[in-house]
Amino acid sequence: MRRFAPVLAVAALAAAALTGCGEQSWEKKCTTSPQGVIECTPAQRPAAREVTGELLGGGTYDVSQDRGKVVVVNFWGSWCSPCRAEADDLEQTYGATKAKGVTFVGVNSRDGRDAALAFERGRVSFPSIYDPDGKVALKFDVTQVSTPSTLILDKQGRIAVALRRATTVGELQPLVERVAAEGTG
Repeated sequence: MRRFAPVLAVAALAAAALTGCGEQSWEKKCTTSPQGVIECTPAQRPAAREVTGELLGGGTYDVSQDRGKVVVVNFWGSWCSPCRAEADDLEQTYGATKAKGVTFVGVNSRDGRDAALAFERGRVSFPSIYDPDGKVALKFDVTQVSTPSTLILDKQGRIAVALRRATTVGELQPLVERVAAEGTG
């Protein structure tokens, strides 16, 4: 029995580790509308990990610097037609909500810097993280990240809403305002 003890201990550790791998994704714990909008109650919301990145226009961004604000994160690429279609809606929502403690940040992926800067110019006034390899997107722990997609983080930095497609001001602004109106408790 003594020689089996180490084997049993390793087996128990492996079983515990594999149990975590089979854990249900956070999106499955939330409500998904027929339109594909995933909304999480405060108790269901996963915390966004430490997300930092180099900004297209220079400098760096750290999502933790915006704790206490609602943060809208939009994943985009200059090569993406739906991204072009939603850019004006994102900018309108940003303009309409920034006085309510809301900030926006884009995450540009699979792009060259010049193409990304050209796309951004004249379309949006909020900053974007340059993420050519998609590494920043992975830090949000979002499965099935598509482009475009948008996350709304609550004031505690938790994912409150996820949209895995293009959005409009008519859809996005009420979602952002609802999260912004929540207490900080």
